[in-house]
Amino acid sequence: MLRETGERRVTVKHYKSEGKVVFMPTRVTRLWLKSRSMDFSIFCLCLTNVILLAGSACGLQITSTGPTSIEKASGETVKLDCQFTLSAEDSGPLDIEWSLQPSDNQKEEKVLIVYSGDRAFEHYYEPLKGRVHFNSPDPKNGDASMNIMGLKATDTGTYQCKVKKVPGIGSRKFLLTIMVRPSKPKCYAEGQTYAGKDMVLRCSSVEGTQPLQYIWERTTGNKLIPPLAVLDPVGGTMSLRNATEAASGTYKCIAKNRVGTEECSVEVNITQPPNNAGTIAAVVICILLFLILLALLLFCFCRARNKKKYEKEIAYEIREDVPPPKSRVSTARSFTSVGSQRSSLGSMSPSNLHEYTKTQYDKIPSEEYEKPPSQAPIPAPSRMAGPNLSRMGAIAVMIPAQNRDGSIV
Repeated sequence: MLRETGERRVTVKHYKSEGKVVFMPTRVTRLWLKSRSMDFSIFCLCLTNVILLAGSACGLQITSTGPTSIEKASGETVKLDCQFTLSAEDSGPLDIEWSLQPSDNQKEEKVLIVYSGDRAFEHYYEPLKGRVHFNSPDPKNGDASMNIMGLKATDTGTYQCKVKKVPGIGSRKFLLTIMVRPSKPKCYAEGQTYAGKDMVLRCSSVEGTQPLQYIWERTTGNKLIPPLAVLDPVGGTMSLRNATEAASGTYKCIAKNRVGTEECSVEVNITQPPNNAGTIAAVVICILLFLILLALLLFCFCRARNKKKYEKEIAYEIREDVPPPKSRVSTARSFTSVGSQRSSLGSMSPSNLHEYTKTQYDKIPSEEYEKPPSQAPIPAPSRMAGPNLSRMGAIAVMIPAQNRDGSIV
C-alpha cells in the first residue's frame, strides 16, 4: 500500500503466513510515523485496508484455528472444526469432502461424508455409518465441520477436510486419537495381616489405554501412607514392610490415564499374631491318643487271632493216654457170646431158673468186665471227638444195653 505525503512516499509491506496476513512496516514507515506523529486511528485504517485487499486476492480460505491433534475417550462425541470463507472469485460449485487418510501411503483414502449439489451424503464408510454427520444443516454457509458420535478405539486416525469452489481450494487435517478409560480396578491384599509381617496391596485395571498410573491413598485415620510403604505407580502395588497395627485402615487406589479415572478400596486390619503353643500341644495330644488307640486295636486283633488258632489245634490233638478202640473181631465175638446166652436164657423154663444164680452170672467170661492185671487205677478215658476217632480208623458200632443180670434189653 502506498500513501502519498508532502515529503516522501511511505510503503507498507505485508505477507501471508499459514493463512494469516502479517503486517510488517518498513524502516521508512517507522521513521515517518515517528517524525510525523501520525494519528493512530489513521494507521489502523490503513492496516484494515491491507487485510481486506490481501483476503480478496487469496480466494477461498480455511479460517479454523483450533488444535489439529485431538484426544478423546471412547464413547464420547468429537467435533472436527472446519470453517471457511469464500471470495468473489470463487464461482464454481461448492464441494466438501471428509476423508480418512491411510497410515500406509500405498493405500487409498476412505471417503466418509460428502456435500455436493446442495445435498449431504453420509453413508460412504460402513464403520462410521449412522455415527457421522455435518455439524451444520447447511454447510454452504461456511461451516464444513464434522461430528463423530460414539467414538471407538478403531476410530483413531488422520482425518482431512477438503473444501473446493473453483478456483479456490482449501483443506485441513486432524489427528484423532481415541483412548479407553480405565476399567474399575480390583483391589486386594496379599500376605499375612499380622504385626511384624510383610504384606502387599494390589490394584489392577483390566482395560484402559496406556500409560496407566496407579495412586494409593489412605482414607481413614491420619490419612498418611505408612512411612515404610513402597509404592509402584506402574504396577499398582503398595508393599507394607514390617507392618504394625498403626497401618490398619481403609486404602483407596485410583487408576488413571489421560482421559479418565476409576478407583477401588480395600480394608486392612493388622492384628497381633495368635499364641500357637496351645494349638501345637492339642495337636500333639491328639496324635498320641490316636497312636495309643491304634496300638490297642492291633493288640486285641493279634490276641483274638492267636486264641482262635490255639483252639483249632486243640480240637485236632490226639491224646496218648487214651486206649485204642476195640477191633471188629473182639466186638463180633462179644456180640456172639451175648447172643448165645440170650438164646439159652430164652429156652429155660421156670423150673430150672434156680440153676442160674448170681454166681453163675459171675462165671460168664467177658473180656469187657475183666480187670486189668495192674493194681493201679486206670484213669477214666476222656471223651474224644468224632473226627479224631474217624482219623484213628474207628467204626461206629451199636452196642446193646444189658441189665444187671446180664440180660440184653
